[in-house]
Amino acid sequence: MEKASIPVRIFRFYWEGFRSMTIGKTLWLIILIKLFIMFFVLKVFFFPNYLGRFDEPSEKQDYVSEELIRRATDN
Repeated sequence: MEKASIPVRIFRFYWEGFRSMTIGKTLWLIILIKLFIMFFVLKVFFFPNYLGRFDEPSEKQDYVSEELIRRATDN
């Protein structure tokens, strides 16, 4: 019998372990919901896209450099 490659054995190990879980599936679902909230929902409300209004990369560079200089001199 031929041995499977290491990536295949690793995949099978985790696949079998996940398949035999009972409460673990619920915990993974909770983790995925929390990640979705953190990365997609909060981004919309707390991290506005300031650079989206510029078309050219040079405009974005100018805006960022001006903001950095302004914030450094305000302190």
